[in-house]
Amino acid sequence: MSETARAAGERGLIARHAGTVLVGQLAVMAFGVTDTVVAGRFAENALAALSVGAAIFVSVFVSLMGTLQALLPVWAELHGAGRGHALGRSVRQSLYLAALAIVAGMGLLLHPGPLLRWTQVPEAMQTEVARYLTVLAFALPPALLFRLYSTLNQALGRPQLVTWLQIGALAVKLPLSIGLTFGVRIGGHGLPALGLLGCGLATLMVNWLMLGVAVWLLRTQPLYRRFRLWRRPERPDWAQLRQFARLGVPGGLAVLVEITSFTLMALFIARLGTAAAAAHQIASNLTAVAYMAPLSLGLATSARVSFWLGAGDAARARHACRLGFELALGCALVLAGVMVLGRLPLAALYSANPEVAALAATLLLATAGYHLADATQTMCVFVLRCYRVTVAPLAIYCTLLWGLGLAGSYLLAYHGLGPWPAMRSPLAFWVMSAAALGLTAMLFVLLLLYVIRQPRSPDAPAAVA
Repeated sequence: MSETARAAGERGLIARHAGTVLVGQLAVMAFGVTDTVVAGRFAENALAALSVGAAIFVSVFVSLMGTLQALLPVWAELHGAGRGHALGRSVRQSLYLAALAIVAGMGLLLHPGPLLRWTQVPEAMQTEVARYLTVLAFALPPALLFRLYSTLNQALGRPQLVTWLQIGALAVKLPLSIGLTFGVRIGGHGLPALGLLGCGLATLMVNWLMLGVAVWLLRTQPLYRRFRLWRRPERPDWAQLRQFARLGVPGGLAVLVEITSFTLMALFIARLGTAAAAAHQIASNLTAVAYMAPLSLGLATSARVSFWLGAGDAARARHACRLGFELALGCALVLAGVMVLGRLPLAALYSANPEVAALAATLLLATAGYHLADATQTMCVFVLRCYRVTVAPLAIYCTLLWGLGLAGSYLLAYHGLGPWPAMRSPLAFWVMSAAALGLTAMLFVLLLLYVIRQPRSPDAPAAVA
């Protein structure tokens, strides 16, 4: 096979894998979009409370999800090496890690009071946010366990079943959110309007439904039989769990820093009033939707890179990395252009309030730059995990995203920064965060170039930074 044909085949594999994952991720993101639109149409106060509650839940869920998703290169390497039984045992061991993540996550979601007070979220908003998070605490276990199922499928290069489940779940989630939020009346009987709580209950029901179907598929589909997943779980293998921890804990902490630098903006912006919080929710929701493209390409690319590393072909792993980056940067340029050119109709779609829509349209100018940097650093992080480089990205995240990004945003918004006076606007948070993420992306690219150029024998263990 010629190099051109081989490149086209590899690019096609990455694109198809990423496209399948993207459809599923967009379906999941549509959960949030649905809740944002439904809450915004229900009441401005509900949308503002959703902004805060969603920020906290996403911070907890995505951080813990990052810990579990970091197992993808481990399983993809075992798949590439043809070690199916070892892969099945590794999946069973991962359940211990998932159990710890569930306990920690539910504890945080059931007790959000200290965080709400520390970030000075208005007291009138705190009660509704706490009720919303209580419901989502019980939606967390199925969400994390389903993430293990999703990660396994991505490692096998077979994400189709996950995508179909996510699309089906959206078809259930949409009418549930609308009905539970606004209430349903048929012949004088039905459910009362639950407001924001209705959105949370819809998420709870759908998450458990998705997990139930995933378990059924694991028991019945021929795809999984060779891994012997349903053998009796072994006792905790501390050596393997330490390997998981070395990869997953720094990876999860890095995601925590990244996502909190993004979501804590909502809590700090809440004190600017409901219009600012609602406008920020629109901008952050669209940014999160756009992020699904580099996320999907990062997952697909890392699966191929790890597969080739497991097969002992470092050159083809580097080639897969380059192809993935080409696809990701092309998509990022298109999505950033859509944010800039379509900012007015996009903002109007979310809110009928002219003040909220106008402010959100302004924020979308900054989110375009944010997304370009986000796409670049996301691809770098996923590929670096394939080479077991996790500590260095964590250090860069802590320094730049929390330091320059979040702290700098707070100063620019409320106290002024250098020659710039206090902006008293959510725009300050987006401008500083985009600058911090851009610098982060530059450092990650340099780190990745250094790592992939290091000689690596077929039998050598992956590097650890």
